[in-house]
Amino acid sequence: MTNRSDLTLGRRTMAMLDELARYSDDPQRLTRLYLSKAHRAAAEATLRMMQEVGLDSHIDPLGSVVGRLAGKAPQAPALLIGSHIDSVIDAGRYDGTLGVVLGLVVVEALREAGIVPTCPIEVVAFGDEENARFPTNLSTSYAFSGNYKTEWLESADEHGAILRDELVRFGGNPGGIAGIKRDPAAYRGYIEVHIEQGPQLEAAELPVGLVSAINGVTRARATVIGEAGHAGTVPMAMRRDALAAAAEMIAAVERAGAIRSDTVATVGVTKVQPGAVNVIPARVDFTLDARAPDDTVRHGMVTDLLDEFTGIAQRRGVTLTVEPFMDSPATAMDKTLLGVLENSVRSLGVAPLHLASGAGHDAVAMAALCPVAMLFVRCKGGISHNPAESITLEDGDMAARVLLDAVRTLVS
Repeated sequence: MTNRSDLTLGRRTMAMLDELARYSDDPQRLTRLYLSKAHRAAAEATLRMMQEVGLDSHIDPLGSVVGRLAGKAPQAPALLIGSHIDSVIDAGRYDGTLGVVLGLVVVEALREAGIVPTCPIEVVAFGDEENARFPTNLSTSYAFSGNYKTEWLESADEHGAILRDELVRFGGNPGGIAGIKRDPAAYRGYIEVHIEQGPQLEAAELPVGLVSAINGVTRARATVIGEAGHAGTVPMAMRRDALAAAAEMIAAVERAGAIRSDTVATVGVTKVQPGAVNVIPARVDFTLDARAPDDTVRHGMVTDLLDEFTGIAQRRGVTLTVEPFMDSPATAMDKTLLGVLENSVRSLGVAPLHLASGAGHDAVAMAALCPVAMLFVRCKGGISHNPAESITLEDGDMAARVLLDAVRTLVS
């Protein structure tokens, strides 16, 4: 392949992204939640796109859109390319959808060049990656490896709508979920292209980067209980201030995430009770989100934090409870697939940069089915989950050419 480009692939990519950005549950901002009307419309639009590029396509029982090109040997292990088409509330147009449309652009380019792959290629658009509506976890991609949790069907969104009922309303089929499971022997690998959602590629002045691993995640809810009292009459030395104790714990979280290599730790939610200006806080609830590409490092960071929390609570005379509610392991990328992507990056004149993904992706779930690899694309300011999310035409074109070159290598 040549290093030169007329940006044809980039223009095709941007046109497809513009098409999918039309589908939103909110006319004032891009919001496309799992099983919503906008999700259904986007799924049908994706289905049409797949059919237009020559894929045998369908919407599966959980709402994922799947297209397949049989290739010369329809029974050979297939190469999967994909990402998701659901969004957060008030989203950008590139998160997830970029990886879906790039799969379609590559298939279209292969067909236009008269290249028939030696093995099948599947493109998949998952519907529940963001988990922004129901308390699930990569449910549509976990279904591919047979790891869908049936209790997810009974979960409710913030308005009380039950997932099972919404799935039926969407046109899905709860009874067909088991049939989504794939045979690991039928797949040679999964490649996902995604915007970086961070600033490292922009800082390095590189259009694309190679994902070395996807961070493992620990999440927990902490509750600190002290004693309410009059803000003007209780001496400082006699207080059991829940907020002062929680503040010290939150500072410890920030410090713990900063002192280790490749770790991050965040308190994203706090709730103070009773919440009056002249009352010493009696209770504080807060969340912990700790991430690292190495599970041993992450677990050690969390253990150290809990020990520090306990010491703070004892010293300040408050009680502490911590309830973990997520422990998602780190996901390593397959060295062979990553090597193919790296060779393609080099061949197009780009210096390969390896970086860990701080965010979760469908590749985490797909790793239970087959080898996985990811390519990151530079995004302006590292901004994501925001209407300001942006990539350039040139970077979109480069990502398409890297993926096309890698796919040609894998299916020739």
